[in-house]
Amino acid sequence: MMQQSSDQGEIIIESLGSAGVIRLNRAKAINSLNEAMVRDIKAGLGAFARNPEITSVILCGEGERGLCAGGDVRQIYAARTASEADRTRFWREEFPLNYAISHYPKPFIAFMDGIVMGGGVGVSAHGRYRIVTERTRLAMPETAIGYFPDVGATWLLPKAPGEAGTWLGLTGREVGAADAIYLGLGDYHIPSARLLELMDALGRVSFSADIGAVIESFATPPEGTGQLAGNRDMIDAAFAGESVEAIIMALSALDNDFARETLATLQSRSPTSLKLTLRLLRMGGQSSGLVECLEREFVAGCEVLRNHDFYEGVRAALIDKDRDPKWRPDTLQAVSSEALDRYFVSSLTPLFPDHRL
Repeated sequence: MMQQSSDQGEIIIESLGSAGVIRLNRAKAINSLNEAMVRDIKAGLGAFARNPEITSVILCGEGERGLCAGGDVRQIYAARTASEADRTRFWREEFPLNYAISHYPKPFIAFMDGIVMGGGVGVSAHGRYRIVTERTRLAMPETAIGYFPDVGATWLLPKAPGEAGTWLGLTGREVGAADAIYLGLGDYHIPSARLLELMDALGRVSFSADIGAVIESFATPPEGTGQLAGNRDMIDAAFAGESVEAIIMALSALDNDFARETLATLQSRSPTSLKLTLRLLRMGGQSSGLVECLEREFVAGCEVLRNHDFYEGVRAALIDKDRDPKWRPDTLQAVSSEALDRYFVSSLTPLFPDHRL
């Protein structure tokens, strides 16, 4: 959104009048999150919550490419031979931050400009005001790297209209502003050229109760209707299946470009990730709240790191960049329900031990 000197650290915490501002300042990595950044965001949120002069908190990303491309999976990949405690420490920091944002006592405003993916959705879509722009490219692309949508996505996506959240979670495809709002992951569309003006206006607000009206005064309808609303009947019919095989069969019977593109995407994803994601999404739709989903995601994520596909997916996408992952197993039929059960059993210390589900 704007340029800042990189010598200020990977997180910049500052005040602009009555607005607290948290800037992700790792532009070369599209502001991908690491442990230190997550801790600094928590500290900034805590300080702003205690400051009576602050009426709202704004999260934004430095550079021109996006708010946040997600968690730094390269670091997780590099720690593949470390202890389980070391491999999973990032999630022990990140998931409680997602929960804290969802329950933040002051208006939390996310500028979801440009790329917003994976962990970037986690630090924005749980906020009170989610602002998208004509440049927004939102995705939960985890099935492409042998993982699954986490950061509370299994709580958020089942709340989307019909099966749109299932489509997003399984395919990992990018969507723009109109679709982000349709999915319930964004609230207002505001042109990117006006974000600095909005930030300045928010810094002049004396009462938190007035924040919504200020944001609404800048909002405009997004261009177009997106791809999801127009394909809702097809998405709802195909993705209502209780198995990935049923979804694949339903898509195979359809003769249109959207169905063919969706089918081709699913056929390139990790079979284990697809089946794990679908089970998590279905369970998320029946869950008591965000904490239950985060705990379940943490257990499943720890098991993912004990297996092949995540490391192979990251290798193919980010390390060797050959875009040719060799999944194991490489067919849906070879991924049994019993094989998935181990992703839901753990003796790990809960992330929220004092929270009653």
